Amino acid sequence: MKKPDLSIVILNYNSGDFLKKCLESIGRAEKDGFEYEVIVVDNASNDESKNYLRNLKTSKSLNFYTPIPLKVIFNKNNLGFAAGNNVGVKKANGRYILFLNPDTIVMPNTFKEMIKFMDSNPQAGAATCRVELISGKLDEACHRGFPTPWNAFCHFSGLEKLFPKSRIFAGYTLGWKPFDKIHEIDSGTGAFLLVRKEVGDKLNWWDEDYYWYGEDLDFCYRIKKIGWKIYFVPKVKIIHYKGVSSGIRKESQKIAKADKKTRIRAIKASTQAMRIFYEKHYFDKYPRFLTWLVLKGIDILEKIRLKKLSI
Repeated sequence: MKKPDLSIVILNYNSGDFLKKCLESIGRAEKDGFEYEVIVVDNASNDESKNYLRNLKTSKSLNFYTPIPLKVIFNKNNLGFAAGNNVGVKKANGRYILFLNPDTIVMPNTFKEMIKFMDSNPQAGAATCRVELISGKLDEACHRGFPTPWNAFCHFSGLEKLFPKSRIFAGYTLGWKPFDKIHEIDSGTGAFLLVRKEVGDKLNWWDEDYYWYGEDLDFCYRIKKIGWKIYFVPKVKIIHYKGVSSGIRKESQKIAKADKKTRIRAIKASTQAMRIFYEKHYFDKYPRFLTWLVLKGIDILEKIRLKKLSI
């Protein structure tokens, strides 16, 4: 049997009906001679999505439209995003590995066009398409600059919103770059990140020091550190119902099913990811007083987010 061109790894955690919609959109994917496989890893969900996967597992194939090989893995515990995806990667056979969130809808031509792009650009270690929120706006996480102290300050202080197209102030979202053209970026998003398998293997995939949030920035940072490029390809897109599992995003608070405990955990994980990233990649690059300011700022941000949740 021919090895697939693309292995689609989906990490599911309490995604409800969104997972079904995601898989159905994959079933509508245009192949154009390419072969796909789907690997769904359930991270100890306790909602209806787990039962849906149990029933789906017996078919061994997505048969909604065009049959696509399917593997379903159930983790006994919630391992977090990085470790959960690493479980799926071990079962992947494709030339390219796509990490795809379960709260997404994929357009029919997205996979084939992204594979063609990677095949035509051998310097690309990873790429992301246009990730669009349900509002129609771009998900900023798919078009990121690395969170240097200056970029982070401009973003969280509001300077970036005042000067969204400035090279100086909009480094966090690379706002000066053309959003309608293919170009190099610092980082894509784990909601849709297409990775050349040889690159991921060299890096041993996701850093499991991260539990939830920040893993994609770290992964992309390491990809670029070993000399590969990362691209934004707006020729194709997906729709992202962002924050369904965490419940802390404004865009999806009305449809998210996360309880308060999960939301608190998500807030703490997101700020802890900031600390981990800084300590891994920036600690030795900046003076101690700046490091103290950065870490203190993260502490304040966490307190503000938790306070908003309690209101």
